Amino acid sequence: MTNASNELEIRPAVAADVAAVKDVTDAAYHHYIERIGVVPQPMEADHTANVAAGRVFVTGEPVTGLVVIEACEDHLFLDSIAVHPDAHGKGVGRRLLAFLDARARALGLAEIRLYTNAMMWENQELYPKYGYEVVERRVDGPYDRIHYRKRLG
Repeated sequence: MTNASNELEIRPAVAADVAAVKDVTDAAYHHYIERIGVVPQPMEADHTANVAAGRVFVTGEPVTGLVVIEACEDHLFLDSIAVHPDAHGKGVGRRLLAFLDARARALGLAEIRLYTNAMMWENQELYPKYGYEVVERRVDGPYDRIHYRKRLG
């Protein structure tokens, strides 16, 4: 498949996807509860409101991965990314990250920002491989977070 056809597989979520968005998010984040000692914020998100606001993009039939994003004035904010454990190692996350780059560029935004819990150490290895750099580490309530950015060329 070409890159263009891969991007076509990522679409805006619709109301009928809300249950799948919740299921994939819960499956992707549930194992972190014990490690970080709190329920990860994506699991507590209002998926219905996020879908209705056009912030959720999904891939797969049934849905195997998703991103929740928000276009800000000077950057695209990645609120969460989730890949169902059954789809790990199949390029779903890589395609979603490439989608973010394309989406930011299409919106005229030169930067993507995100944060991850400091205890989610897998992400600290992953994001730099895709061009993200650490901006700061900050505690927000019960969450110890590492903030990243990616500047698009």
